[in-house]
Amino acid sequence: MDIKWLKTFIIAAKYENFRKTSEELFLTQPAVTKHIKRLEENLNCLLFERSGKHITLTAAGHRFLPYAREIIATFEKGLEDFESWKQGYKRKLTIAAAPQIASSILPSLLRSFTEENPDIEVLINVLTSYEIGDEVSGGRADLGLTRVKPIQTNIDCQIIHEEPVLLVGPLISEDSEYGEIAAFRKYRLITHNHPDYWDDLLNNIKRYYPIVRTMKVNQIEITKQFIEQGLGISYLPATMVKNEVKMKKLLEIKPDKIVSPTSSTYVLTKVVTNESKEFIEFLKESILRY
Repeated sequence: MDIKWLKTFIIAAKYENFRKTSEELFLTQPAVTKHIKRLEENLNCLLFERSGKHITLTAAGHRFLPYAREIIATFEKGLEDFESWKQGYKRKLTIAAAPQIASSILPSLLRSFTEENPDIEVLINVLTSYEIGDEVSGGRADLGLTRVKPIQTNIDCQIIHEEPVLLVGPLISEDSEYGEIAAFRKYRLITHNHPDYWDDLLNNIKRYYPIVRTMKVNQIEITKQFIEQGLGISYLPATMVKNEVKMKKLLEIKPDKIVSPTSSTYVLTKVVTNESKEFIEFLKESILRY
């Protein structure tokens, strides 16, 4: 039995349409038909009923489909494990991380962790903070790194790091400096680039600056580029802007009336594996430097 026949059967069962199957698999329709026919001959039963160009799964097709999926999943998992073994890995750690974390503190942490643990293969899946709880809850990630508390009740959540949120704006000149009041008068406030603190923060800002002009941007990296180009100001976690402030690409604006929030990083787990335990302990020791 050829593994290609099983893959073709699974896709054909999804669409019950050989044309769509050929398009997804980048095969000709005759090739799809040939795969299905060979599989049916091998199983000695019909998997599809044909009526002109229309096909439907038979009772045998419905019965065989979960087995086909299981065979493919086992085959692909075996190839992944074998490839990991060839590369010298003996263990695996899958991390679901929010974009803000993946682009700030995570790279340097991972470099140090993998240097200390060369036998652990680390897989990173970058998702929105709202998706990470579901990823950990569903067992698709060993641990999650997120900026918001999860709604799932079957996972453990602990704060791993808290940091200040800074108001930053464009640097007009090398020695430029301006305060909060001037910033709100001159620039738009770029909002909703962080999943946690913006609703309460914006309500507080509007109490003091009721005519504030806002612009929603849902990514921090884009927000920073907009600020550098003079499009506005924003409140961003310190780790996300410390390099830009140091390199004088952005200006840290001193607070006046608005009390800046803090940004928390949460680590989520469902079943604590040895690998996730090692990473969490490493994280607690290392993140203090940031």
